[in-house]
Amino acid sequence: MEQASRIEKIMAQEPLRVSLVVAAFLVYPFLVSDYFIDIAIFFGIYALLGLSLNIVLGEVGLFDLGHAGFYAIGAYTTAILNTKFGIPILVLIPLSALAAALFAYIVFSPVIHLQGDYLLIVTLGLGEIIRQALINNPFDLTGGPNGVFGIDFPSFGPLVVDSSIEYYFLIWIIVGLSIIGLTSLQHSRIGRAWNYIREDETAANASGIDSRKYKLLAFVLGAALAGVAGNVYASKLMCVSPESFTFWESCLMFCIVLIGGMGSIPGVLIGAAFISLFPEIFRPFAMYRMLIFGSAMILMMMFRPGGVWPRKRGAVEFRSLLDDTGRSDA
Repeated sequence: MEQASRIEKIMAQEPLRVSLVVAAFLVYPFLVSDYFIDIAIFFGIYALLGLSLNIVLGEVGLFDLGHAGFYAIGAYTTAILNTKFGIPILVLIPLSALAAALFAYIVFSPVIHLQGDYLLIVTLGLGEIIRQALINNPFDLTGGPNGVFGIDFPSFGPLVVDSSIEYYFLIWIIVGLSIIGLTSLQHSRIGRAWNYIREDETAANASGIDSRKYKLLAFVLGAALAGVAGNVYASKLMCVSPESFTFWESCLMFCIVLIGGMGSIPGVLIGAAFISLFPEIFRPFAMYRMLIFGSAMILMMMFRPGGVWPRKRGAVEFRSLLDDTGRSDA
């Protein structure tokens, strides 16, 4: 009874906390300069990338060190279709997501059975293959090392998103919608299946869960969300080049999930804040930033291995999944 009352008290506080956070985000751009608004925009882009990788790494426990490749596919899809065919940026958001998701489905279908280090090496190689392909300028589309320039601003009919405040609201509306969708997914049968596979794939298969299908779905959804982040990134910078999608970017996404807490949406936001704000805080010590960053990561893994805001997974999730599986079999 005491535990139940405590949970009810926490749940009652949630709407207030969410309201305060939303209010803070709404007033923030009107209180600071364009420089700090731009920092918040890239914070939003990294948050979206962290949420996309969190589906694969946090929910299912699959290692992916080539996630920047899907980010690149979304950005280049936007850049090429906008500059060569004049398709509006906002129309290209779902197309960028679809292109990245389709590529993930094609590439991972034959290798999804791999586990652990083997899958990690495949994803690492995939990210580098995509980057090298962009540099080699296939079909004269990607611009080679120079990339693609002249990308338009997003527009809502006559309204053009061309100021920092407008971009700020665009990216955070997308992040907010993504959080709502992913939260619902976490509490759905799909989310519970992902967590069951993460804890014990053999037991999940024995319980009637098609682990191959659910793991492939995680990669496809994660890639789609990374493609959306690529769309916003391309329109914000108005250019894209292979240098923006290196192995280091995949490492940063990995760090976002690890720092915040695997499977934790609030944790991902904290991790994204750390990654995006860290370079600005230590800009006066640019020569030593990587030393400080590496030391912070080591200390995190030593004293807080579960992340700043770890997700609490309970047996209730697995029991409810088994109940659903039993009903579907019946």
